[in-house]
Amino acid sequence: MATESTDPGSVRPGGRTARVRAAVLRAAGDALAEGGLAGLDLADVARRAEVGRTTVYRRWGSPAQLVADLLADMAEQSLPRTETGTLLGDLRANAQLVRRTLADPRQGALFKAVLAAATCDDQTAAALHRFYRIRVAEWQPCVQQAVERGELPADTDTGEVVRAVSAPLYHRLLTSDAPLDEAAADRAAEAAAAAARAGVFSKTADGQRR
Repeated sequence: MATESTDPGSVRPGGRTARVRAAVLRAAGDALAEGGLAGLDLADVARRAEVGRTTVYRRWGSPAQLVADLLADMAEQSLPRTETGTLLGDLRANAQLVRRTLADPRQGALFKAVLAAATCDDQTAAALHRFYRIRVAEWQPCVQQAVERGELPADTDTGEVVRAVSAPLYHRLLTSDAPLDEAAADRAAEAAAAAARAGVFSKTADGQRR
């Protein structure tokens, strides 16, 4: 089925075009991690990626559109969920994946830059929201399976449980110099699991949060 999208950087062809896209997105990620959105210059990205400026300007057009495609690519390349057979095991796996990403020197700096940019750029914010919708949706089946096993209330909001796992880790990344270690990730998973079992993430009959 042909795609209807005409956004710059949205086409996913193979061959040389795919290699150019990969090189440009890698260069964009490096530049973003180093200098944030304000320091993201298309000409500099082209130089880093060793591709023509015209190619970058034609396909992406602006730093914000380049960041949007970078986030789309990151969502595509993210590891799939891990299913351990228990709610706590699955949430721990999710938490450790988030921790490894944020603790990585390059990826942590990249996410800090994207989060900062999203506070003042609507297009970056929209791309970031799409990224997290994809990642939350990837892990929601783990929580739904816990509901089906009887570990959680039937009306549990599965997306809220997943978000509760990563939220403390992002908070630590952005507001503290405390290490993002395995213990912090396990605590986040255990807190989310305990809250979910207690019905904190249950929905009312009309679908609204309690």
